[in-house]
Amino acid sequence: MEENNEGGNLAQVQHVVLILSGKGGVGKSTLTTELALALRHAGKKVGILDVDLCGPSIPRMLSVGKPEVHQCDSGWVPVYTDAQKSLALMSIGFLLEDPDEAVVWRGPKKRVSLIGQFVSDVAWGELDVLLVDTPPGTSDEHLAVLENLKKQHKVDGAILITTPQAVSTGDVRREITFCKKTGLRILGIVENMSGFVCPHCSECSNIFSKGGGEELAKLTGSVYLGSVPLDPLLTTSIEEGKDFIQTFPDSATFSAINSIAQTLLTSIQNP
Repeated sequence: MEENNEGGNLAQVQHVVLILSGKGGVGKSTLTTELALALRHAGKKVGILDVDLCGPSIPRMLSVGKPEVHQCDSGWVPVYTDAQKSLALMSIGFLLEDPDEAVVWRGPKKRVSLIGQFVSDVAWGELDVLLVDTPPGTSDEHLAVLENLKKQHKVDGAILITTPQAVSTGDVRREITFCKKTGLRILGIVENMSGFVCPHCSECSNIFSKGGGEELAKLTGSVYLGSVPLDPLLTTSIEEGKDFIQTFPDSATFSAINSIAQTLLTSIQNP
């Protein structure tokens, strides 16, 4: 797979990171959004490419709705979430006629072709980090994302999201195999929904099991980036499209997300 860092719409993007999960419902899009916000608060210019065909939810999480997407000479112009243009978003959801309709993609060739075009045709401009929110699982869609990105840019690696339960960590093993087969560096594993933060006393209780992500990291020789609890304040912020990191800077959940973002920055800047 040939890599070309010279041209294309990723020419001014410093780092590209994929966010993967073995199954749906583990909070992959939520963590992609929160990592992007944490990186922005760290002074970085960040982009999110939302290619989750089955459920493009990041526009709602960032409270941008369904804006009209414009085109320039080099492709689609991303939607900026702030006046400083420090967080850019392009979502497959922007291209759907009705965001409330079920997304049914008939035929793998159509899906792969759309993803290929989508990855190649966004005019990102200057970015420090581009986070790519992929569909859950491993499939032709993932290969299409990876192959089209690698045509334009070096992909720094992937962050794998799991929940503590054995069924979820088992699914992530397939993601690890996918990364190894495609030569994609694993930047680390995050255990999401690791405990529940009581909204009244802030105590964290392990309503599921705990430590599955850390154990999986040890078994596979991967970096364990940390755990993020199930926090009602974070859930409410996401539902309302608010910046959790700005609203609750003293929470343990903020500390966890911020720590993961800082570790990620160190990892991609010092490969």
